[in-house]
Amino acid sequence: MEKSYQILLKNNENWVREQNEKNPSFFEQLSEGQNPEYLWIGCSDSRVPANQITGTMPGQIFVHRNIANMVVHSDMNMLSVLSYAVEVLKVKHIIVCGHYGCGGVLAAMGSKQFGLIDNWLRHIKDVYRYHHKELDAISSEEERGRRFVEVNVMEQVHDLGKTSIVQNAWLKNQPLHIHGWVYDLKDGVLKDLNVSFTCTKDLHSVYHLDQ
Repeated sequence: MEKSYQILLKNNENWVREQNEKNPSFFEQLSEGQNPEYLWIGCSDSRVPANQITGTMPGQIFVHRNIANMVVHSDMNMLSVLSYAVEVLKVKHIIVCGHYGCGGVLAAMGSKQFGLIDNWLRHIKDVYRYHHKELDAISSEEERGRRFVEVNVMEQVHDLGKTSIVQNAWLKNQPLHIHGWVYDLKDGVLKDLNVSFTCTKDLHSVYHLDQ
C-alpha cells in the first residue's frame, strides 16, 4: 500500500513532467535566480497558498507565512524575510493577506488556553483591544470574526510601516507600496481593504525615524 507522503513525490514527478512539456527551459531559467516584485505575508493556513490564489508562477512572489499573518517586531524570522525582500530583492509591493475564518484570529477572540501558541495569540489579542469598541458592538459572532480579520490585516500593514527596514527604503526613495488584503475561503475572492502605505508620511509622526 502506498504511503500518503509518497503521493507528494509522485505529484512532483507529474508536475516536473508537465512543466518540461510546456517549457523545456523552465527549470534552467528558474535556477538562474529570482527577481520577484512582491513580498507576500500570509497565514500558514494550508487553504491559502499564495501562488495558486494569485495565479502566479514560482519566482514571482517571495513568501513569508505564519499564524494569522502577523508582523511582530521581535520576530527575527519575519524581519529577516522582510530585510532580504526589501534590501536585496528590492520588491516593489508588500501584501499582507489575511483570510476570513482564520483559526488564529478566532482563537484570539476567546479565553481558551492552547499552550505555547498562547504567547503568539497575545499579539492578536492586542489588535482586538485596539478595536474593541467597534468589535464588541457587532452582535453576530461570525461577522465580528470577519471584521476582526480585517482590522488585524490593517494593523499589520501599519506595523510594517513602523519598521526601520521599510522606512529606510522610503528614505532612499525606493518604490515600496504596502497593501492589506483578505481572502475569502467561501468563494476564493481576494478583497482589497484599501489600506496602503507608500511613504513615512502615511504613519503617525510618533513612528517616524530619522535617517
